[in-house]
Amino acid sequence: MKNFSMLAKTFKGLEEVLAQELIELGANDVLIERRAVSFMGDKALLYRANLCLRTASRVLVPVATGKLKLKNDKSHIKPEDWLYELAKGIDWSRYMTADTSFSIDATVYSDTFRNSRFVTYRVKDAVADYWMERENKRPNVKLTEPDLFINVHIAGETVTVSLDSSGESLHKRGYRVANTEAPINEALAAGMLLLAGWKGQSDFYDPMCGSGTLPIEAALIARNIAPGLFRKSFAFEKWADFDAELWSDIYNDDSRERDFTHKIYASDASFYAVQQAAKNIKSAGVQRDIELRQIRLEELKPVPLPFREGQGVGSLLMMNPPYGERLASNRDMELLYGKIGTALKHNWPGATAWIISSNEAAMKSVGLKPSKKYRLLNGELDCQFNKYELFNGKRATHLYS
Repeated sequence: MKNFSMLAKTFKGLEEVLAQELIELGANDVLIERRAVSFMGDKALLYRANLCLRTASRVLVPVATGKLKLKNDKSHIKPEDWLYELAKGIDWSRYMTADTSFSIDATVYSDTFRNSRFVTYRVKDAVADYWMERENKRPNVKLTEPDLFINVHIAGETVTVSLDSSGESLHKRGYRVANTEAPINEALAAGMLLLAGWKGQSDFYDPMCGSGTLPIEAALIARNIAPGLFRKSFAFEKWADFDAELWSDIYNDDSRERDFTHKIYASDASFYAVQQAAKNIKSAGVQRDIELRQIRLEELKPVPLPFREGQGVGSLLMMNPPYGERLASNRDMELLYGKIGTALKHNWPGATAWIISSNEAAMKSVGLKPSKKYRLLNGELDCQFNKYELFNGKRATHLYS
């Protein structure tokens, strides 16, 4: 099959993780960009990328690119007219017909264009006029479930028009049937786990599990189950060149899945959160790997012996505590994070803990020195993602680095 250029978009701080995922899938010419990774591959890789990538939000196939300000350009064409001509010059008959409904999404980082909606309208006009001139018929713009998703990305002077092969963002796996307040993004959760080196080689604990996203993603990674299996569809399934037989072979291939011999423990102090997590865990089909219960963090300890000799040592803990962005006072948050630090220090010697939060003052109240720090974006919130190695006496050797 013929190779072509693709771009996988992701979230701030996860670019290197996504690049590694693509390399493991067999992508070529992998290059890290701003909140994205470009790569080369064939149609099979396009399908696998949508099905298997854990940290991508969507996979794009560029069909046109250009510079807003061209050297030696004496035409004095207005930028919006140049954009229109670029989009109208695409051979849309390769990708759609006049009966194909479409939608346009625009992302703009440019001093020339400040309004992404204006960009969307200009490209929409170009596509419509292309078909009016060709067949005297305008295709319909459809905001929900269109036949073709078109993406426009403007970074500085560079404009790229792409076909969106994913449709709905890939972080929307399809297993979430219940929510708690401010659930963590599934792709961000997977990225945090991969940054922590999680592959299922120990027990895993989330003592503030909320609706269960981190434990579910941990189970999917541990067994190497493709996160896209839960989705109803992908945008590429409506493309003119869709290969149903190839997609069926890729979708039904479970040869990459693996055994998981440890256990994932999810808990929360809130009865409501535990109820919601139970619904999502069942929806994802990972009940066998996750033990769920209602318990306060201060009371949580490694599963008591004789479950397994050395229980707790080498375990991985990860939590997404409240940030105090809404109602809680700074003092309340500092007290909460202080309790987290105390519980980790006294109850989990020999384990490794990771905490994400946008509340830097509260993070200091954990009272433990992080051995590693990352900056991640949770929604619109700039967050610290810190690693803590929990020692009891002399420094020991741990599984995670």
